[in-house]
Amino acid sequence: MSERVYNVLFLCTGNSARSILAESILNAEGKGSFRAYSAGSNPKGEVNPHAIRELDALGYPSTGSWDVFAEPGAPQMDFIFTVCDSAAGEACPVWIGHPMTAHWGVEDPAVVEGTEVEVQKAFAQAARFVKNRISAFLSLPHSSIDKLALEQHLRQIGRMEGSTQPQEKAS
Repeated sequence: MSERVYNVLFLCTGNSARSILAESILNAEGKGSFRAYSAGSNPKGEVNPHAIRELDALGYPSTGSWDVFAEPGAPQMDFIFTVCDSAAGEACPVWIGHPMTAHWGVEDPAVVEGTEVEVQKAFAQAARFVKNRISAFLSLPHSSIDKLALEQHLRQIGRMEGSTQPQEKAS
């Protein structure tokens, strides 16, 4: 008997950088347990070449399902993560099956202006922050933790280093 494969959707407004990085990294790191997809509420229609370059440099596949999840007969999502602040603030559709959601905001490397080295550094940093969140996500006991506790863990992952969310003050 095979283990359950969880479907994960990464949402970003443009679906050209952060969501693409997250999809590729999770598909490689979570292979056999997770299937990742990415989408944008206002997709740019092409993947940022710096994102492709960063995935290649890290040894991750740079081809993905980009928006395949929206086709008829697409799989039901178990988890949905927004990776940009504007997507997190948009009205989301009601998802079949009520997947668990969290915001994992990371600064947009695609808006960085500067030298080629500075831009690539921004993409490397975004990929590192995304990979750290995915590593934390993969370490969770998905099948044995209750939904409320799991959702709390997912939100905590979103506040890891590099988060665009305001940090909570310690009491």
